[in-house]
Amino acid sequence: MSERRAGAWTPQTVQMRWTRAKDWLIGALGMILLLAVAVAVLWWGVSDPAGRAASAPSSPAGGEQAPDTGAPADLRDEEVWLGDLVLDAGTVVSAGSTLRDVRAVGQDVVTGPDGLVAARLSVDATVPFDVVAAELGGVTEVRPADDGQATVVRTVETLGREVRVTATGTVEVQAGRLVMEPRSIDIGGPDFLSGATAAVVRNLVTIEHEIEGLPEGLVLEDVTVQDDGFRANLRGDDVRLAP
Repeated sequence: MSERRAGAWTPQTVQMRWTRAKDWLIGALGMILLLAVAVAVLWWGVSDPAGRAASAPSSPAGGEQAPDTGAPADLRDEEVWLGDLVLDAGTVVSAGSTLRDVRAVGQDVVTGPDGLVAARLSVDATVPFDVVAAELGGVTEVRPADDGQATVVRTVETLGREVRVTATGTVEVQAGRLVMEPRSIDIGGPDFLSGATAAVVRNLVTIEHEIEGLPEGLVLEDVTVQDDGFRANLRGDDVRLAP
């Protein structure tokens, strides 16, 4: 009789177990509610209101204003306007001249019955050393030197003898041309002999190169010496790219 009472479900036992189950259920619901609130807060923080991206486009980095890309007001129906035009070419051969690694950037370009005209055009191109050496003629080598200079090595005939001349100088822009006037000339002999011969051979080792084959209106503004040639920068306004 006592054993049956020990395993029996008395009202007190039922009430105690129901109280425990209710407390556990309330705790679980509370955890689920807290988790739902945390997820909602996280989603609110990483998202934007619907339609915001379409109505408010982002500004350029640094707070800069976007450039005006409007076409000219006087653009005719038969014309096409391009805000900018970029051309990259590994090699350009024209008018007997060769250029390497050419990059041309045109802005405010209009194409129509009058041709293709860029309001502003910038061209960067490399003039190979062998192109300049061929202009000098004979057995000539042009190569880079220290401190951004260039060296011309040429075999010339003077006073009835062939002399190997090495001339080094700074490359500059003069009257729209690439120019290297020797600052030092060496013929491999005594200093007094090199000095006397320098005046005779100076013109033969002076570089005066005009870049050809590009649209008219471009002006050479800057030139530097690279390992593979002379890097030239040309700019112009109202440049006609094609007839």
